[in-house]
Amino acid sequence: MKTLYLVRHAKSSWEFNLEDHLRPLNQRGIEDATKMGVFIREKISIPQRIVSSDAVRAKSTAILYLKELGIPEERLELDARLYDFTGNKLDTVIKSCDNRIDRLMIFGHNNALTFWVNQYGSKSIDNVSTAAFTAITFDVNDWSAINKGETILYVKPKQLN
Repeated sequence: MKTLYLVRHAKSSWEFNLEDHLRPLNQRGIEDATKMGVFIREKISIPQRIVSSDAVRAKSTAILYLKELGIPEERLELDARLYDFTGNKLDTVIKSCDNRIDRLMIFGHNNALTFWVNQYGSKSIDNVSTAAFTAITFDVNDWSAINKGETILYVKPKQLN
């Protein structure tokens, strides 16, 4: 059994004239990522591997989540392939995960995440919200063999207000 946790980066700031890759989180994003980390702490088993896009907003979201989950920041891996908006590279990262890992957590971007959760999950989601958390389980032992899984949790910050 494989479990995948997917997190879309939290709300980012457009306040500064920066290239997209360097945009930071805005205040709402910081609050939402923290609140989501607190919420999922009691809902999930701790991931064995955590990988984030190297974009500032995704990395910052990951760090805030991990803090609330009690996971040291040093466990966070950055992967430039996750700065992906189509889902192709996201698919590659997930399906190439070491099979000794049963619980994988990914921090990434839309539209890749919305495509991915609808392609592989059992619940249709129109748009994965910023800072939203999705958990999908797969009844396989090999990441490269995943196909349709079961969406066991989808929660977005607005549901926690």
